[in-house]
Amino acid sequence: MSQETVRTALMNTIEGIQNNPAMSGVVFRADTKWEEDVRCSAKIRDFAPFDIDEPPELGGKDSAANPVELVLVALGTCQEIMYSAYASVMNIPLEGVSVNVRGYLDLKGMFGLDESVTPGFNRISFDTEITSSADSESLSKLIHTVETHCPVLDILVKQQSVSGKVKVNGKTHDALNSSAA
Repeated sequence: MSQETVRTALMNTIEGIQNNPAMSGVVFRADTKWEEDVRCSAKIRDFAPFDIDEPPELGGKDSAANPVELVLVALGTCQEIMYSAYASVMNIPLEGVSVNVRGYLDLKGMFGLDESVTPGFNRISFDTEITSSADSESLSKLIHTVETHCPVLDILVKQQSVSGKVKVNGKTHDALNSSAA
């Protein structure tokens, strides 16, 4: 797909939303299923299911990426997609973009060994490498636009409202109900 094809698709979507603002709300879905040990499978849209596993130190067979690695992949690829999308809309030549993402996690939180330690990442950092012949001002605008409009970065940076429920043998229990601050 060329930069012009991406630009055309995005501009058509933007125009559609401008003409009918109600079409801007979308819902993304994923269905997951525990398979065995600490291996699970995930199904998204009509794509083939894929596995999620853990390294041996966490009880897995190291047959696939683990959930926290998928969060890092989501951030890196979302950044790359946003650079491609906005570069095409802004008519900025983009020859390459790659992102190296690192998440720092203290296992004491996950294992409940220290209540003062969060079970999730305590820090995420990324380094983005862009190859472009565009001028510095255009690239600065592109970087600012991507950093302020990347959905996954936004999800990770600001607190989200998350809710859930659990059914145990057919009986519903509250799982989690949090509100964004």
